[in-house]
Amino acid sequence: MRGWKAVLAGIGGLVVVAVLYAVIVPPELLRVGAGYSAKITCSAQVLQGRDPDEVLETDVQAPGNPLLRAFWVSADRQAGRVRSAFAGIIAPTTAEERVGLGCATFPDGNLAAARDQSAPSAPGPSTSAALWPTGAQTDLTGQGRFEAVLRDDALTGPGMRAVVVIRDGKLVAERYGDGFDATTPLLGWSMTKTVTAALVGTAIEAGKLRMDQSDLLPEWRGDDRAKITVAQLMSMSSGLHFNEDYGDVSDVTRMLYLQPDMAKFAASQPLDHPPGTHFSYSSGTAVLLSRIWQNAVGDTSTALAWPRRKLFDPLGMSSATLETDASGTFVGSSYLYATARDWARFGQFLLQDGKWDGRQLLPAEFVQRMHTPAPTDRVYGQGMTWLAGPSNQQKAGDDARFGLPADTYWLEGHDGQTVTVIPSADMVVVRMGLTPSDLNYRPQKLVAALLDAAKATAHASSNIPSNSAEDR
Repeated sequence: MRGWKAVLAGIGGLVVVAVLYAVIVPPELLRVGAGYSAKITCSAQVLQGRDPDEVLETDVQAPGNPLLRAFWVSADRQAGRVRSAFAGIIAPTTAEERVGLGCATFPDGNLAAARDQSAPSAPGPSTSAALWPTGAQTDLTGQGRFEAVLRDDALTGPGMRAVVVIRDGKLVAERYGDGFDATTPLLGWSMTKTVTAALVGTAIEAGKLRMDQSDLLPEWRGDDRAKITVAQLMSMSSGLHFNEDYGDVSDVTRMLYLQPDMAKFAASQPLDHPPGTHFSYSSGTAVLLSRIWQNAVGDTSTALAWPRRKLFDPLGMSSATLETDASGTFVGSSYLYATARDWARFGQFLLQDGKWDGRQLLPAEFVQRMHTPAPTDRVYGQGMTWLAGPSNQQKAGDDARFGLPADTYWLEGHDGQTVTVIPSADMVVVRMGLTPSDLNYRPQKLVAALLDAAKATAHASSNIPSNSAEDR
């Protein structure tokens, strides 16, 4: 018995030592988990008005790594702050709100940096009595076929939070999941990359940047990275090393949750290939583009106000909040929150080749280039769009087997976020949700059904007898 007691005491001592070591030197995986749970919970609390415990359980723990179930959060709603830690004590990380910039984590513990950043706040979803897109009202008369498609749960998919359908520039159908509505800002994840491409376009239109510009960052001077151009970054062909694997601690998770200066981390990566020769999808690239256009347009306050002044306000995207990291760089890879209706405004803006309310905000040729195949990959556009819908192995022409037109292109984000733009059908479809990729949901089927509904609606309308005086 004395021997067994000694063994148990030894094991207990080792456990205590291991816990103490983890508290003092927490493993990177636990630090990533704490950063992720703090950031997502804080943004949902601040921007969506949701309960932090519900967000932790539903958005963070349910679809994620089993380890995430051992993270506890404590929220201070008045301060706009959330603290997360493994088992409540290991790898504590805090995320905090900044005026107009959503939440950021502060891996270095420098919370004072949060108070040094601000931008014009999102006014909030439109309450105007005008019809969408000018206001918040809709007229769905005669649009029953679209509504019938959206009632099909198999088409809208598991975890659906919002679907909005735009046809001929009008909102013709929408549906929302439980707990969400037309006023709820929703996280676009990697759809944010396409918005970043448009922001690069606004800097180019303002004469602050060029697509062929190189020598983009001071830390690249003197080596081959100085040869990287804006166009190569926009096409994901910079040649920079970056591991985009989300299954463990990788470059992308390390950047998003362990680095106070994400652009500095992405810029420090070496070249794996000569610039312009190899396609490699990279969230680090989109963050670099944010830092590059921010540097180009002016001082910090000018840059932080730029997205609202140059893009969100002109488009009426009054719910949109683009978040920055702790250093003040917009997280242009991942962190734009906007209502489904505002995501639809952005999709319609692309469909109209950069024109909105009579103004050409971006040159038509720039927007067309955004969905022209990249030189190094036929399924990716030159402005961070996808030329095929989500699948395990995206290939050019994949959408044709669903019956989608050849000019269809996509914004695509983690966990089932998509905006589908179909110029030939004058249609935009927004589908938002919490739908992990292992569920194999394919929004192409939803879009195909909506295209069929559009054809049927147009056919029915053409068969309605006219009551005009001329016809009589």
